[in-house]
Amino acid sequence: MNMFRSQLRQELVVMARNGEQLLLLIGIPILLLIFFSQVDVLPTQGLSAVAFLVPGILALAVISSAMVSLGIATGFERSYGVLRRLGTTPLGTPRLVFAKVVATCLVESAQLMLLVVAGLALGWRPVDVDWLIVLVAILLGTTCFAGIGLTLAGRLRAEVNLAAQNGLYLLLLLLGGIIVPNEELPPAARSFAGWLPSSALSEILRNSFSSRDLVFENLVVLVVWSLAMCSTAVLFFRWSD
Repeated sequence: MNMFRSQLRQELVVMARNGEQLLLLIGIPILLLIFFSQVDVLPTQGLSAVAFLVPGILALAVISSAMVSLGIATGFERSYGVLRRLGTTPLGTPRLVFAKVVATCLVESAQLMLLVVAGLALGWRPVDVDWLIVLVAILLGTTCFAGIGLTLAGRLRAEVNLAAQNGLYLLLLLLGGIIVPNEELPPAARSFAGWLPSSALSEILRNSFSSRDLVFENLVVLVVWSLAMCSTAVLFFRWSD
């Protein structure tokens, strides 16, 4: 247990000291929320700007912590041989993986709380929230995007993985219903975006926070993506080059 706590503390310290990760995890989501909630340029599906944006930005926070941050850090650790060496120490592979999972969940929880506080300060007032659906969606989204991040980290060279994670982050931001509703996209892009896990997650959260009915298809898409990407990560992750 002492080795696990030590590794968990190390994971959190590395995240806290990395300015780029802090910008990705906290700075960018909060800046997007503040900026786009104050300008009248986006269609918002009949909601106020902040009511439309907060659920999408919460989904973006899940993507940034579970996929990009975890994936990039793991990719460099794998490339430098850190994972292989740690796996052969008394810490062991199971505790190493568990420490990464717990660290990601702690960081993600802090992210979400900060964004909720920022949203409330900007005038966001959720209505009749279905907290069970919110929790399930966030857990499914976390497992899905962690699976994507670890799959890329376990197969690509560190530099290629870095570019792939950032490129995918940008794609999901633009086509995930986070800032721009999918209905406003061109027909071909709209069809593609509807099957993305980011779209499913943001729509589930948006409906849950605005007392709208759950669209069952979104939940199915998120469950399928989560199972598929976790299975892919388990099958294809390589601990060293």
